[in-house]
Amino acid sequence: MTADPDALETLRAILLDQVDRIDELVDDLTRDLPLPIGTFRPDGEANTVCWLVWHQSRVLDDHGADLAGSPEAWTADGWYDELGLPLPKAATGYGQSPEEAAAVVVSGEKLAGYHHDVTGRLRAYLRDIDVDELHRVVDDRWDPPVTAAVRLVSMVGDSLQHLGQAAYVRGIAERAGLG
Repeated sequence: MTADPDALETLRAILLDQVDRIDELVDDLTRDLPLPIGTFRPDGEANTVCWLVWHQSRVLDDHGADLAGSPEAWTADGWYDELGLPLPKAATGYGQSPEEAAAVVVSGEKLAGYHHDVTGRLRAYLRDIDVDELHRVVDDRWDPPVTAAVRLVSMVGDSLQHLGQAAYVRGIAERAGLG
């Protein structure tokens, strides 16, 4: 399938801009993040800033690696060991209990490092994306089947949602004087 080269460049630029915006949100959330704020829970089952940032990075890593046909930064670049979380290697945050979510206690610096490794890999994939790739079915368990384009939109939306939640939780914790 062919496409207008200018339109494809514009699409690449839009996708890369979205990744830049996600990076900026992560940087804002993790910069000078004290653990009492990073691990604050508005109630006993709520997600923390640490968990929300980690989870969105894990999903970007998992889904991005699947799209690119490459290994995840989580294991290939040693982030599983670096973060030292008491979770299975395959954990991405889906279906975790409140207790498992509370076990995600990581410095802002390490969260940002992992996240930026993941988005660096995602950028490499996006720089070479073409129309055929956008139409490639990546998950046929859904009706209609999920294409790479749909997966990318889902990844961006999921990240923005979780990072918005993290910003809200951080704001509550800061107003409570936990910094």
